[in-house]
Amino acid sequence: MNKKPEPIPARENFKHITNVEVRFADMDSFGHVNNASFLTFIEQARIKYFDDISGWHYDPSKEGVILAHASLDFVRPLHFKEKLSVLTLCTHVGTKSITIVHRIIAGEKEEVATAESVVVAFDYSIMKSIPVPVKWRDAIGRYEEKNF
Repeated sequence: MNKKPEPIPARENFKHITNVEVRFADMDSFGHVNNASFLTFIEQARIKYFDDISGWHYDPSKEGVILAHASLDFVRPLHFKEKLSVLTLCTHVGTKSITIVHRIIAGEKEEVATAESVVVAFDYSIMKSIPVPVKWRDAIGRYEEKNF
């Protein structure tokens, strides 16, 4: 049975921000941002989060992460050229997985979506999941001021 997701933490708990501008390519035939583009926004934020806090430079021939789960809750549609801030926070580091949550903010403060993603530590050279490396766990813990 699926467990009920934890609520997204309050906005003041997020330290990491990625700025994104809605591109024309993000639009769909209904004149608003396609729902799939939201996954791209959180992917950009997730990669920037890992780069910023740990200095990882993603090399797909080595250790990295692979997306195992993503969920989104939409508040309102987005439109061309809106400026977004994607807030990112790591809420859990497990044996092999890392849970990341996001708040997507339009303009100065209007929340337009929340999201959760779970990534699994992965060794691309052998195409298998691996335990979360200690250096990753430590870097995330230092940044989030938590003991993972």
